[in-house]
Amino acid sequence: MTVYEAALKRVEFVFSEFEYVYVSFSGGKDSGVLLNIVLDYVQQHFPGRRLGVFHIDYEAQYQYTTDYVKQTFDSLPGFCDKYWVALPLTVPSCTSMFENHWIPWNVSEKSIWVRRLPEDSINIENHPFDFYEYGMSDYCFQRQFAEWLQRKTGKKTACLLGIRSEESMDRRIMLANKFNGRKYKNILWSTGGIADNRMQYNFYPIHDWTAEDIWIYNGRFRKPYNRLYDLFYKAGLSVDRMRVASPFISQALRTLYLYKVIEPNTWGRVVSRINGVNFAGIYGGTTAMGWKSIKKPPGYTWKSYLEFLLSTLPQQTREGYIKKFHVSQEFWRRRGGVLEEEVIGQIRQKTDARIEVTSESNYRTEKRTVKFLEYPDELNIEEFRAVPSYKRMVVCILKNDHLCKYMGFTMTKEETERRKKIMEKYKNSL
Repeated sequence: MTVYEAALKRVEFVFSEFEYVYVSFSGGKDSGVLLNIVLDYVQQHFPGRRLGVFHIDYEAQYQYTTDYVKQTFDSLPGFCDKYWVALPLTVPSCTSMFENHWIPWNVSEKSIWVRRLPEDSINIENHPFDFYEYGMSDYCFQRQFAEWLQRKTGKKTACLLGIRSEESMDRRIMLANKFNGRKYKNILWSTGGIADNRMQYNFYPIHDWTAEDIWIYNGRFRKPYNRLYDLFYKAGLSVDRMRVASPFISQALRTLYLYKVIEPNTWGRVVSRINGVNFAGIYGGTTAMGWKSIKKPPGYTWKSYLEFLLSTLPQQTREGYIKKFHVSQEFWRRRGGVLEEEVIGQIRQKTDARIEVTSESNYRTEKRTVKFLEYPDELNIEEFRAVPSYKRMVVCILKNDHLCKYMGFTMTKEETERRKKIMEKYKNSL
């Protein structure tokens, strides 16, 4: 069975199990392929079924992406419900050490918007969402949109996303975690959440596709795609570096410089819109922002280099990092993290780290618990991100990774509360 045939079977399964299905469409290659697969499938096998198409517009994006999204929405068949959302949402940003987020379509900054609101978009003036709060995080919005859609349709609802496990280790872990009890009928290519005492699930029908599979599909079936990828190709980017998602997250910074080459006019507006973009555009793919093989200055350990970097940061930013780093140190010393046998073997073979390994764990996993009796300066192993080290902390600072997602952190209660206050500030400024 080919990956295309497997994807069709997965789509067939979702439509047979759920009364209403919608596709999350970003304007990128993966979500574009998934949308085309689903459109063809519905027309052939489920005539009369409604299909939702959901897109969040982040304002500061390539015009090529906006054109592709508009072309796609304009060509959607009559059985599609269109949700092109252009609302002020809080979005992570790794371009500055002073700000860890920005708000697209922020009404108080309308004079410096990168572009005008798209026609027929769902925006601050016309949105129907009873759950929406000004400046809420894009992640919370997506989750609550699913709940709202299920209430609106009154049907058992599923969301299809064009996420591929090849793109990151985090995605591979999410899809491969068979101990996650919130999967639909124990299907690995699903995740779930509760909505009004009913279950709403996400499914990933093309999770096992490679980037090459994506382009083979587009070529074989002559499907439209975001022509920005043609320019990426001409610029010499490999297929794994071509990103059209939010350009200000850590993963996209190394190609941010292409903005000023491909769309100089858009770049000029972006520079005045988001703090730190010009610096990130120059150094985003270099060791200055945690990319490639970073090196510590001569005479420094990673710990002393970390202390130096912390001393250069604004007080609030520095204190935020210190709290998270302390949590990491205490966690790995006292509780321990779960690691694969292969990773444990690499630590023992390639480093002199003092570790304690047990089979006991508070997690539902087959992995073993590892405690670090001394917090290591550096662990030179393949799974560098999976294990603690002062070097990993340095990488977080260089990447302006305020939440320390590189180290596996999520937003704390304090950070959530601070975000709420920021949301109220912008809300009251209207």
